[in-house]
Amino acid sequence: MTDPPPLRAAVPPAEAAADEGWAPPVWVPTRALGRTVLLTGLLLVLGVALGRVDLVLLGAPFAIGAAVGLRRMPRSAPELRIDADEDHIVEGGAVEASVTVTNPDVINYDLVVVRTRTSPWLRLEDADRPFAISVASDGWTAVELPGTANRWGRHDVGPAAARVAACGGLLACRPVVVPARGVRVYPETEPFAATEAMPAAAGLVGNHRSRRPGEGGELAGVRPFAPGDRLRRIDWRVSLRTRDLHVASTLSDRDAEVLLLLDVLGEAGVSGGVKGKASVLDTTVRAAAAIAEHYLQRGDRVSLAEYGSTARRLRPATGRRQYLTVLEWLLDVRADTTDQEPYEHGFGAHNVSSDALVVVLTPLVDPRAADMLAGLVQSGRYTVAVDTLPEGAAPPQRSQWTPLATRLWRMERENVLGRLREHGVPVVTWAGAGSLDLVLRDVARLASAPRGR
Repeated sequence: MTDPPPLRAAVPPAEAAADEGWAPPVWVPTRALGRTVLLTGLLLVLGVALGRVDLVLLGAPFAIGAAVGLRRMPRSAPELRIDADEDHIVEGGAVEASVTVTNPDVINYDLVVVRTRTSPWLRLEDADRPFAISVASDGWTAVELPGTANRWGRHDVGPAAARVAACGGLLACRPVVVPARGVRVYPETEPFAATEAMPAAAGLVGNHRSRRPGEGGELAGVRPFAPGDRLRRIDWRVSLRTRDLHVASTLSDRDAEVLLLLDVLGEAGVSGGVKGKASVLDTTVRAAAAIAEHYLQRGDRVSLAEYGSTARRLRPATGRRQYLTVLEWLLDVRADTTDQEPYEHGFGAHNVSSDALVVVLTPLVDPRAADMLAGLVQSGRYTVAVDTLPEGAAPPQRSQWTPLATRLWRMERENVLGRLREHGVPVVTWAGAGSLDLVLRDVARLASAPRGR
């Protein structure tokens, strides 16, 4: 086993303490030392006062034991460190964490009691109980805390504390505490695939068929030869039949821009982790990760935004680097619990490309989200709404009227969904693979239809 890298001292050195003023000693006497001194002194006083040598001899072992135990005093504080995985951890994956205690002194640590606090979403084995270990002089001992990550997000391993006893239990170190170590757990990307064509493509190259003629693989028709046409495009069968040169016309292949708009105005449902029930934020984050992964793998540009008071945004980009940035961005998604109104100007039509596909992930609980969806559609943006409200979500039972109020709320929500569809907003419930195929087909059909002037 190799030695660990240098650890940060949990207690400032003596020089720093002197500069900052008086600091309490690191090592303090224990109750055992106090009882030893008290008992030895009492026996000596009684032996001298009563003239009894046996009492003096009875207290001698206690004095000799304390002197032997304290012949070598500790001079420095123990060092404590938390280690945790920094690799790509996904929900349900294994987490390797440990707490390392290092003894920089020349004496052994007879007993070290270590205890760690962890996030409830990190199921680390025996992390909820103290560990008792011993550390040799100029050595170190690690307490392994293997486990699993049950939910996406930024979680903490720690803070951790250690209490050390040395010199036969006669001296104890004041508690050494180190701050928590963060662990990033990325959302599980549910299988997702959209086989339908994009409603619009605006880039120069890509995998989507556009409505513009150009160099591509989709045949658009046959037309007479014109200056600048390539010879390999000549359609000889049509040319021989008409006795004039004709070329095959194709549609250009272009990339598309996808904007994932996350409604964070409220949270509903109870999160049960990766293998339990999903709350609104769980469904929203996992669906956003899956959709972004799908379109980024096809070479499209993907951007993200939050619909809330913070109005966080992630600029559009392509490639694996953007995918990792998307996952990092999703770790900070939180429900907006403030009373501030969403920054409406940040979600105006002027901030959304006219050729972008806007996928709005929303539970449609807040009426402001429905107004935002209607505004995007009325501005001519290609918009798809994904319903992220978990099935059976209901407020906690507060009175006998709660079930009736929940039914009335669900009826009102169905009316909102109906009005959105009347305004041309396609709404689909997230169901993994193929969730958006039907609505993308309708959006693409509307995009290709001629528009009145």
